[in-house]
Amino acid sequence: MRRKRGRVPIKPSDRLVLAVQFSIYLIIALVALEIAHLIAPESWNSEIFSAITGTAGTIFGVLLERKG
Repeated sequence: MRRKRGRVPIKPSDRLVLAVQFSIYLIIALVALEIAHLIAPESWNSEIFSAITGTAGTIFGVLLERKG
């Protein structure tokens, strides 16, 4: 008779959790900066948007790697 092997959950390291939290706060700050830039000078800042996109991509990459 074979036993079913389930997945054993692995607790993420404290460093990883802090890095993801920092990245999320960074995205919030960058989005607020982009909104302020849209309101005051009424123009789109592509550098801020690139930073938002890069940070979000890093977070998603880390989370997908942890699941895989």
